[in-house]
Amino acid sequence: MRLVRDQVRVRVPATSANLGPGFDSLGLALGVWDEIRVRAVAGPTTVQVTGEGSGDLPDGEAHLVVRAVRAGLEHAGAPQAGLELTCHNVIPHGRGMGSSAAAVVAGLLAARGLVGEPESLDDAALLALASRIEGHPDNAAPALLGGATAAWVDAAGPHAARVPLHEGFAPTVLVPTNQLLTHTARAVLPAEVPHREAAFNVARTALLVLALGGQKDLLMSATEDRLHQGYRADAMRGTAEAVRLLREAGWPAVISGAGPSVLVLESLDDATVARIEGHGWRVLRPGVPRTGAHLV
Repeated sequence: MRLVRDQVRVRVPATSANLGPGFDSLGLALGVWDEIRVRAVAGPTTVQVTGEGSGDLPDGEAHLVVRAVRAGLEHAGAPQAGLELTCHNVIPHGRGMGSSAAAVVAGLLAARGLVGEPESLDDAALLALASRIEGHPDNAAPALLGGATAAWVDAAGPHAARVPLHEGFAPTVLVPTNQLLTHTARAVLPAEVPHREAAFNVARTALLVLALGGQKDLLMSATEDRLHQGYRADAMRGTAEAVRLLREAGWPAVISGAGPSVLVLESLDDATVARIEGHGWRVLRPGVPRTGAHLV
């Protein structure tokens, strides 16, 4: 295997995982894009970051995109080289919008673009590699495929399939100023839950697939959850309160991924947006790209 290009550019979208009840399985691509450029060089690896994370992220081999490129090249049996990495980050970090999954998918796709046999890094291989790095496929799947996705893992590894979305689907994302690390949000979850709570979420997840496909009258019931959001409330009290108030007002609001952003599975009206922005939240209407990460 050899490198056939010395430079590639990749765009990769933000994502929201869980969507309420679909813990570690459902995910949604969001039209907020990071763009990276990877250049193979003879010298040492360098990293330049603008936008989100500038000044805070590693600037060498420890950078997550670099690690993902390395994993992709190794999987393809391609030679390693020094890398010149330039990242323009727009996806908020530590907000439950899939910034780490985006970095991993971007690096793996860059490796595909560099090698002479890109089929060795097909979507199945990229999902498997991304899941190995991330620990689960719920964000990697929509970052890679776009739209809404369902992901699962069996003895053969991780898999993903697209979930149909109705044409007018237009989510809203509320982004707070504070960050929350994913491992912190996961640490508060119990190792086991009662059977009745698991059954509750199975039913709601099935309803949510129907609601996303067009049965919008199901959205409020379909976004109820008993597996993770209640346990995480104390770790993100402002988020939990925002979700509660929005749902009381009839909006299908959930925690975005591990939080602390809030995902509303409808387009909020202007009056509600104005009130939310008045309390310090940034409101995004990102749209849902039907395609995921791609070379440009």
